Amino acid sequence: MTPLRQRMLEDMQIRNLASSTQETYVRQVARFARHFSKCPSELGPEEIRDYQIHLAKERRAAPSVMVQVVAALRFLYGTTLARPWVVEAIPYPKRPKKLPPILSREEVAIFLGAVKNLKHRTLLMTIYGCGLRAGETTHLRVEDIDSQRMILQVHYGKGGKQRQVPLAPKLLEVLRQYWKHYRPNPWLFPGKSPDQPMQTASVRWACRKVSDQVSTKQRITPHCLRHSYATHLLDAGTDLRTIQVMLGHSSVSTTAIYTHVSESKLREAPSPLELLPDVSV
Repeated sequence: MTPLRQRMLEDMQIRNLASSTQETYVRQVARFARHFSKCPSELGPEEIRDYQIHLAKERRAAPSVMVQVVAALRFLYGTTLARPWVVEAIPYPKRPKKLPPILSREEVAIFLGAVKNLKHRTLLMTIYGCGLRAGETTHLRVEDIDSQRMILQVHYGKGGKQRQVPLAPKLLEVLRQYWKHYRPNPWLFPGKSPDQPMQTASVRWACRKVSDQVSTKQRITPHCLRHSYATHLLDAGTDLRTIQVMLGHSSVSTTAIYTHVSESKLREAPSPLELLPDVSV
């Protein structure tokens, strides 16, 4: 490991960035360095601009990838290398605003019913039943299940934040059956090695495998289950502020996107035309 990579990793650890974020930043910086066959400390604004143009025009990189690259390079040059020109020289691309993919309750039931592996079914039910991110779910410990208060403790939230989410009786029963069969410890969903949590890539793989087997209008991902959880809560009458807390969003404006995808809320909204006095035709 180079001294620069080591220092960048230490800087990210000091700021308690999520492990997935650290992996993404290191991967994107490494690709940037390989493109020029030079150490990033020897590169500057012009090379960064050329690299962004290369990604946009030649690689046709998705906006999400471009954002990852900018975030990684801003951290490297702004924090680890403390270069003053970072903000102006590395602009974020404008991201198209897309509504998150949402499943109906029936589609969720069909999907979960198609998961034959008990461990995978329990994990995916936990994601949907508690609205968790994949990484939050894989880092759950057995002790995080509080059956007395019917609460699930989430310790590895985005940005290192912790929160509590309600634990449904149906999910608790499934978790008990799973625990009796596997006896996991300490991680609720261990990886190949019992002392390590399951990899998020394995969660996505399990989700994709089942998604390919069921007939839905879109590919189902772990985050799709989380989006569906939030929308179904809104449909059931849960207020946005409560959903914000349960999802671990920093701002309610992030949660407000679900008001645009809730079909029941859209149907409830009256047309101004209906509110007008009778108009002769």
